[in-house]
Amino acid sequence: MAAERPLYLRPPPLLSSIPRLRLRHLTLSFLASLSVILSSHLLLPLLLLLLLPPLDLAGSSRRPRRSVVFVLSPELGVDGASSPSAPPIPSAPAYLLPAAARPHPFALVHAYSSLARRSKLSSSRSLSIFQDLSSSFSQLASKISSSSSSNLDDDSLRLLEKEAKEKIKTARQIISESKESFDTQLKIQKLRDTIFAVNEQLNKAKKLGSLSSQIAAGSTPKSIHCLNMRLMGDWINNPKKYKKLIPNPNSPALINPDLYHYAIFSDNVIAVSVVVNSAVKSAKEPRKHVFHVVTDKMYVAAMSMRVWFLRRPPAHGARVDVRSVSEFGFLNSSYSPVIRMVEGGRKDLDLLEYLRFYLPEMFPKLRRIVLLEDDVVVQRDLAGLFRADLGGKVNGAVEMCFGGFRRYSKYLNFSTEAVKEKFSPRACAWGFGVNVFDLDVWRREQCTDQFHQFQNLNEDGLLWNPGTVLPAGLATFYTTTKPLEKSWHVMGLGYNPSVSQDEIRNAAVIHFNGNMKPWLDVALNQYKHLWTKYVDSEMEFLPLCNFGF
Repeated sequence: MAAERPLYLRPPPLLSSIPRLRLRHLTLSFLASLSVILSSHLLLPLLLLLLLPPLDLAGSSRRPRRSVVFVLSPELGVDGASSPSAPPIPSAPAYLLPAAARPHPFALVHAYSSLARRSKLSSSRSLSIFQDLSSSFSQLASKISSSSSSNLDDDSLRLLEKEAKEKIKTARQIISESKESFDTQLKIQKLRDTIFAVNEQLNKAKKLGSLSSQIAAGSTPKSIHCLNMRLMGDWINNPKKYKKLIPNPNSPALINPDLYHYAIFSDNVIAVSVVVNSAVKSAKEPRKHVFHVVTDKMYVAAMSMRVWFLRRPPAHGARVDVRSVSEFGFLNSSYSPVIRMVEGGRKDLDLLEYLRFYLPEMFPKLRRIVLLEDDVVVQRDLAGLFRADLGGKVNGAVEMCFGGFRRYSKYLNFSTEAVKEKFSPRACAWGFGVNVFDLDVWRREQCTDQFHQFQNLNEDGLLWNPGTVLPAGLATFYTTTKPLEKSWHVMGLGYNPSVSQDEIRNAAVIHFNGNMKPWLDVALNQYKHLWTKYVDSEMEFLPLCNFGF
């Protein structure tokens, strides 16, 4: 069978009048520039095949490849034919194109314009740009065709070449700017950069929000400050009256181990009054309940707390013992590493929070005591905690873990050898707020000494965050904690708006842990009434200080 006859590329008539060297220079410059503009991997093989001489495959055993002829026409753009019967044009130079070659760059401009229309780009400007680009090259081809009948001199050729270069330069800039619309990798990278930037902004906003919440939770509202000042003023005006009413801390009624003793560490008068009031109202035998309130060594905090409970003593025979840190002589920098750090200028340690680790020394006559934090509300008689079987453990507490959450790995730094050797990262964490301590077992296990060892190891803050007291408790009572039934202590009312109402109703104690304390304006409204109903509204100073309860 006869080999297929090749088809030929017929250049426009104008090009036949241009000197061969100039024609070749203009054509190659134009095509190379346009290939860079379009950045098309399909155009590069075409240019190489145009520059390389035709391959002689006559001696090859392979089947001859079909040839295609492309005829440049200003009216038709680029046409292709596969018929082997087309006659050759002797007067025109022939450039053999294989079938693997793709259309001329002019056709690629039309293709980009067609792609923009089919894709329905959101930006009409992009579509208009490609249409104008296609029209520009069509006009250039038409101009060349219309001038083919006349001989062009060198000046005309230079003008034509200058015009072509300007259009190519414009096309390069336009397509470079529009390349993003067709480059999926660039879009993906840009999307990744956007997501990363948004995540950075989100993390920054979370940190700022957390800092703002901590500032709000740690600040003293004007109403509470007003209350402290009025209570202090009342003490100054009537010092003799109040001094006579202050009970002896060593009186049998306050140190009787057969009574139910509670420890509260706080200088928030209104919060402590709610804890005491709710516990007394929920108790079956209020006269057996004794509340030991330890305040800051500041004179104002201690005196205002005393005046409140001297003016508004708990009902039904319950007792309140208010004492200042300075009244416990053993609490000094030579004995306590916490006091040493605080006196050394550590601002991240709250001394009142860490006093819970000295309960056996503060109350040497007691055998068992329940620790209550100042942001809890008691809803059920707590006498059962004093009869709970701790199984020889020091601490009875409600566990917080579920699944992989709130384990020791959340609170302790397991990248340090001191933590990795002593604790398991999967150990379940428990919470402070309602804790029953067997002080006899505490003394036998020397838990205070263990706390001192861990606190000294954590002086640089590498083992845990020293700004919170829970990690120190988890470390100190690691093997000496007995889990309590969960209804004794329901947590989360200071940050979680989704706490079950059934859990709240059945809870012995509800805990407003978190930054949204019930005495603050940022409190969760659905829980605030659970706290405000125990506020002593008959206290005469509350209306004067604009408490909005």
